Amino acid sequence: MSRVSKILHATGCLAVFGLLGCSKQAATGEATPEPVAVAAAPTPSVSAEEPRKAFNPRLLRRFSPLRARLDAPDRASSDEQVNLGRMLYFDKRLSKHHGVSCNTCHRLSTYGVDGERISLGDDRLRGVRNSPSVYNAAGAFVQFWDGRARDVEAQVEGPLLNRREMAMPSKESVVLRLKNIPGYVSAFATAFPGEAEPLVFDNVGRAVGAFERGLTTPSRWDRYLNGDKNAIHLEEIEGLRVFTNVGCMVCHTGELLGGTSYQRAGVVEPWPNQNDKGRAAITTQKADNMLFKVPSLRNVEQTAPYFHDGSAATLPEAVRMMGKHQLGLELADDEVASITAWLHTLTGELPERYVAEPELPPDPPRLRAAR
Repeated sequence: MSRVSKILHATGCLAVFGLLGCSKQAATGEATPEPVAVAAAPTPSVSAEEPRKAFNPRLLRRFSPLRARLDAPDRASSDEQVNLGRMLYFDKRLSKHHGVSCNTCHRLSTYGVDGERISLGDDRLRGVRNSPSVYNAAGAFVQFWDGRARDVEAQVEGPLLNRREMAMPSKESVVLRLKNIPGYVSAFATAFPGEAEPLVFDNVGRAVGAFERGLTTPSRWDRYLNGDKNAIHLEEIEGLRVFTNVGCMVCHTGELLGGTSYQRAGVVEPWPNQNDKGRAAITTQKADNMLFKVPSLRNVEQTAPYFHDGSAATLPEAVRMMGKHQLGLELADDEVASITAWLHTLTGELPERYVAEPELPPDPPRLRAAR
């Protein structure tokens, strides 16, 4: 079977779960949401002197530059909510033994990951999946690998109450702990004015979500989409051509280059690790077996190890695995190098001022004495 025939037969792209691509038609089970509509990116102008930097403008319209904030269309965030969310994100007192915070597993100084295959929680237990980056995550159509949370605000509840993560015993215990810190009582009142009871569990998620919606990382890729043809080198343009020619762009398009659909791990060849059934654990539908959210490729150079199970240690290794399991292809060395070169253009700039660790409200004297 020729390479083209294999690609058409596989109907796949390079990467699901932390890397490149998906099948031409998303695996079914629970109905897969339609890809999020994205605005057309400006077509970069190309001088006659550098024609090789030109790229098919019709294909470029499938992508769009990253917004400064990934706010929900029906919900505006105030500065007070963002500031409160930043404090909560860094505060280890929201874990059972005061051992971990959101930032422990999603380190904002290292592109939103901790570099672990599987992160270690507050009770010294390992989780069950690789911790994905929180940067740009607010733009995805669902949260978590299995899509069990609709948005970043709802996502907050999971780690707080998961015994393998922050291990708080209940929503009420989270609220009580915050109410025992006077600075948080006043911060919630400021962030949610007019509410009879501002310090409630749902507002914890709203505040952290407000902060996370500003965790965006514009890159050279965005400059290219905005018309700067010199933002990307010739070898990177060639990598983009390879990436699109094999079909990865079907799923990895738009603002996030992913994050708009589910895909099965192992479209052509079964995924090596069959222990995690993915979305099927949520829906209990056999058709959803091994179905996972297709992630964003932004900052993929910096977010190893890869996939939901953390099974690939390096980016080239991950590219090869996707070629094998999603396309049924043994990608050549030059193809792997070319795709990897283009993926480097997606590494963005960290918003250092926005993610600077804040001063946290102090415990009252009685709590300090108790410790």
